[in-house]
Amino acid sequence: MMDSLDHRMIAELRINGRASIPQLAQILGVSRVTAQRRLDRLIENGDIRGFTVRLRDEVRDDQLRAVMLIEFADSPVKGVIAAIKRIPGIAAAYNTNGTWDVIAEVEVSTMSELNALVTAVRSREGIAKSETFIILGPA
Repeated sequence: MMDSLDHRMIAELRINGRASIPQLAQILGVSRVTAQRRLDRLIENGDIRGFTVRLRDEVRDDQLRAVMLIEFADSPVKGVIAAIKRIPGIAAAYNTNGTWDVIAEVEVSTMSELNALVTAVRSREGIAKSETFIILGPA
């Protein structure tokens, strides 16, 4: 079970996944050994499953970003989600409730790549339907 120090460490790692153990220790007000042990335990217990790269939130001129809403047909959901996450251009996928089962963040360079990605998702076994919204820029 995680305590407040674990939650604070995870919050700091969400802000800066590249924070060093000495940096984490200083921010959290604990020793380096304590910070290292906590991080090791969180990883070992599966509370932290990995580290990732976050890109700027801004839409670059050479990039198209979109949000794709996906509804599953009757099939094993885990396999379908894993297959979707492996499609090049899918930056992230999130479970949700309501009409749509998954919301996927899409990042590609061209409209033809976006078209290919949408086609790849829609042609996947286990996908009932999808709807894609291109992000034009900040509101």
